[in-house]
Amino acid sequence: MITDDEFDFGFTAVNEDELDSVIEAASKDDTIQSLQVKLDKLYSSILPLITNLKKNTEKDYIYWPNRLEKIEAFETSLKKIYSGK
Repeated sequence: MITDDEFDFGFTAVNEDELDSVIEAASKDDTIQSLQVKLDKLYSSILPLITNLKKNTEKDYIYWPNRLEKIEAFETSLKKIYSGK
């Protein structure tokens, strides 16, 4: 059981410089997490392309109907991930 003397509400007093450091660190952490999400999405988008290109390596040619439309759709998808949409 916590006594009245032990309960501190979970906060610590800081001066202005320390507060700025905490805010800056939190901001960097948010940025890192946002970038990691983008990287994960990019990786997940590109991996199927690489996997499919590695299939049937004994064949010299790739049959790719509607290639332009599919590449443009993939490009649009990558741009959305890059821009964070």
